[in-house]
Amino acid sequence: MPGDQVRRLVCGLCGREAKGFGYVHGLRFGEFPHHRFCSMACCEAGSALARRSTGVIDKTPMETRAIKDARRPLAEVLQELGLLAPFHDRSAAEIDRIIEACVDGFQASMQRQAAERDPLDDPIPF
Repeated sequence: MPGDQVRRLVCGLCGREAKGFGYVHGLRFGEFPHHRFCSMACCEAGSALARRSTGVIDKTPMETRAIKDARRPLAEVLQELGLLAPFHDRSAAEIDRIIEACVDGFQASMQRQAAERDPLDDPIPF
C-alpha cells in the first residue's frame, strides 16, 4: 500500500472510522482480539462489554442466527468436495468458529479494499 494511503479501521461498537482508541483484554495481544474505537465514549463502552465477556464483544442475535444458518450450506459444500468426514465429529461451536473465521476474513478484506479504492476511479453512471 502506498505511503500516502491510510488503512481505515472501523469502530468495534458503532461502525464509524476508528480514531486510535483501542482495547485488548488483559493486554494479551496474541490471545484476544484487538477492538478499535472511534471515541473515548465508544472505547469505554466497548471495553466494558469486552471485559464482561472475556475479551470479546458478543455477537448480536442476528449474527448468531446467521452463523447457525450458514452451517447447512457449509456442510453441503464440504460434502460436494468430499471433505465432510473430518468435520463429522466436530461440535457446533467448532463449526461456528470456522464460519466466523471465514466471515471475519471476508469482511476484513472488503474493508481493506474499500479503504484502498479511489472513489474517483468509478465510471460515471450516465
